[in-house]
Amino acid sequence: MEGLIPLVNRLQDAFAALGQNCLLDLPQIAVVGGQSAGKSSVLENCVSRDFLPRGSGIVTRRPLVLQLITAKTEYAEFLHCKGRKFTDFDEVRQEIEVETDRITGMNKGISAVPINLRIYSPHVLSLTLIDLPGITKVPVGDQPPDIEQQIRDMIMQFIARENCLILAVTPANTDLANSDALKLAKEVDPQGLRTIGVITKLDLMDEGTDAREVLENKLLPLRRGYIGVVNRSQKDIDGKKDIKAALLAERKFFLSHPAYRHMADRMGTPYLQKVLNQQLTNHIRDTLPAFRSKLQGQLLSIEHEVEVYKNFRPEDPTRKTKALLQMVQQFSVDFEKRIEGSGDQVDTLELSGGAKINRIFHERFPFELVKMEFNEKELRREISYAIKNIHGIRQVLLTGLFTPDMAFEAIVKKQIVKLKGPCLKSVDLVMQELINTVKKCTKKLATYPRLCEETERIVAGYIREREEKTKDQVLLLIDIQVSYINTNHEDFIGFANAQQRSSQVNKSAVGNQVIRKGWLTINNIGIMKGGSKEYWFVLTAESLSWYKDDE
Repeated sequence: MEGLIPLVNRLQDAFAALGQNCLLDLPQIAVVGGQSAGKSSVLENCVSRDFLPRGSGIVTRRPLVLQLITAKTEYAEFLHCKGRKFTDFDEVRQEIEVETDRITGMNKGISAVPINLRIYSPHVLSLTLIDLPGITKVPVGDQPPDIEQQIRDMIMQFIARENCLILAVTPANTDLANSDALKLAKEVDPQGLRTIGVITKLDLMDEGTDAREVLENKLLPLRRGYIGVVNRSQKDIDGKKDIKAALLAERKFFLSHPAYRHMADRMGTPYLQKVLNQQLTNHIRDTLPAFRSKLQGQLLSIEHEVEVYKNFRPEDPTRKTKALLQMVQQFSVDFEKRIEGSGDQVDTLELSGGAKINRIFHERFPFELVKMEFNEKELRREISYAIKNIHGIRQVLLTGLFTPDMAFEAIVKKQIVKLKGPCLKSVDLVMQELINTVKKCTKKLATYPRLCEETERIVAGYIREREEKTKDQVLLLIDIQVSYINTNHEDFIGFANAQQRSSQVNKSAVGNQVIRKGWLTINNIGIMKGGSKEYWFVLTAESLSWYKDDE
């Protein structure tokens, strides 16, 4: 059991030497907290030494993999300074600052490349912690405007791993519900199974208030609970107050405070060290079988790859051709899978590929149709003008009862033509998604920039050619509909079909119901009889009739 943490330490060093891409999901503890939450003080108390950079703004700008090892003598080693032992911890601080600036520059930028520091001391328990940059809200100096998102993404890279325990550091003098550390931890560990809460600055709370409910795990429960610590104040740090004296003061605070006296043996930095050592050891023991299987699987895969390339001759043209064909074929398979929806990598952040195209057809296109402007008042005016213009100089008979075919077609064709806009827009949206899919599929060819560029250019060009033909076909289909209005089709609701359907639906209920009746003057039929004449007009559900009088 005692050798588990050193074993993981050796694995971390080995993977760091190989490069970050070789990192596996190692069991570890990541320290998360907002700026000025007291993360640095917690770590220094664990080591009993001042060794971390301090200042305003973002001080931790690269992840610090801190490996604590119990030993008889006290010294520190950096992985990037092999063979050099640091006995002066002021030099350790300076080396962290220099190494940070070497990668991130002097403009307060951040980097996900870790610094590996190993500290041997008789005052520590074997433990490995990863100190991550503090969560910030506002960029300072030359920092990029999205510094908050960059830090958040970096923290997520570590704490999202299932094998990572989260040490969420939160100051007691702020509202726990607004804790940045607990908020991030809850996103990746909603059940609180991997999160250990650390409450700092208990001595700075307002008079009459305490964090008893939090420390008793009642307010926001975590499976692994909360531990309270009291760090040195800025005045103590500036005054070079000894950490050992600070630990004694911390112990005295918990024993004398009425709210924490009953749990003083479960509070403080020494207890935190002990808990973290036990938790990490147990966590490594629990995850080791699955980790071992994963490592063996990767080893077999690499051995198989080595076997394939054992007799590899780089200058063999047949191998180059075969490799090229394999990459192009893989691109084709990836593209098809993204469209068909059976890809090996499923995007959980947004719709893409075939799913997005399906959405365009079934949601976006109907929405565009509904969104088309339709002014009923304007349409009625157009119908009226169309009917009158069709009759010309002749006076209109029975206006409103019968719409002339030519007027009907003129109005309907105008409405059909309006479909061109939504149809062409949908084609554009589908084409854009296909281009985006091509770009995603060519990312696997990034090792060969020219092949990647040419593949994207050729496929995108072909898609754009198809786009023009598709638009022509869509416009042709609409023109076909415009060219002939089939009023005899069974789905067309004209006067005859409306009368037939109405009689089928309502005949049993309403019979030959009278819709409208009254006097109607019929003009232009009295050339021989001398003028117009009034008739009694009756419109029923089945017929239109007129009589000499109402009897």
